[in-house]
Amino acid sequence: MFHIRFEGRSYDLRPEQVNLRPNMGDKEIKQALAHHFDVAPNRFNNYVVDRTENGDLIVRPEAVYG
Repeated sequence: MFHIRFEGRSYDLRPEQVNLRPNMGDKEIKQALAHHFDVAPNRFNNYVVDRTENGDLIVRPEAVYG
C-alpha cells in the first residue's frame, strides 16, 4: 500500500495506480506522484518518503519543529 498526505488530504493508493516499481528512489517516487496529481515536480521537494518494515510507503510533508 502507498499512503500520501498531499495538500491537506490523505490518499491510499496501490503502487500500480502511480506507476511505482520496486526499488525506485525517492526522487523517482516524487516525480511519479507529481505526474499522478498533475502538478510540477517541485511541489514534492519538501516531502519525505518513509518506508515501513512491511514494505508500505508513506509520503508526507517534511515535519518542521520549533
